[in-house]
Amino acid sequence: MTEKQATPAVRATLEYGPIILFFVAYTFLKDRSFLVAGTEYSGFVAVTALFIPVLALATLAMWKITGYLSKMQIVTLVLVVAFGGMSIWFNDERFFKMKPTMIYALFAGILGFGLMRGTSYLEAVMDRALPLQREGWMILTKRLALFFLGLALANEVIWRSMSTDAWVNFKTFGLPLAMFAFFMTQAGLFKRFGTEEDASEG
Repeated sequence: MTEKQATPAVRATLEYGPIILFFVAYTFLKDRSFLVAGTEYSGFVAVTALFIPVLALATLAMWKITGYLSKMQIVTLVLVVAFGGMSIWFNDERFFKMKPTMIYALFAGILGFGLMRGTSYLEAVMDRALPLQREGWMILTKRLALFFLGLALANEVIWRSMSTDAWVNFKTFGLPLAMFAFFMTQAGLFKRFGTEEDASEG
């Protein structure tokens, strides 16, 4: 199926809307508990149960609009369903807090495995959006693998040693800002290794 383009506003809404909704719902429900079928659930677990279908619907909407989902989007949805489901099933918020660690460690491992084989898996999924020379892709992939590993370690430290409020703030604001900052700091690499096609497009 041919990939179509979503407007920046639609893409931002579908990508960040579920995260913002999670934050808002947690802010209002964190001090409440819910009794379901004789089992008491914390506000965090209840918000997790809300977040899973919202993310699934947003991912489905993205696929319907563009006709395409990246491997990262698919893996993220699968892990959210798996770890969120375990948090609900076992009534234990720790499983959902582990999810970012698993996602970023998995991405770092996949990128690292590709580098050991002398290839950039990042290029395979982002080439259309970010034309670079091969050397540039290899450097960016190495940096991003280390960055993902750092995010995985940061998530482990924060959820294990800090409050749930701190972890929710980190997940909602810290992770997206860190990702934005990472790519902003790669401007020199993009300029140095950008292809002629990239330069001609402005």
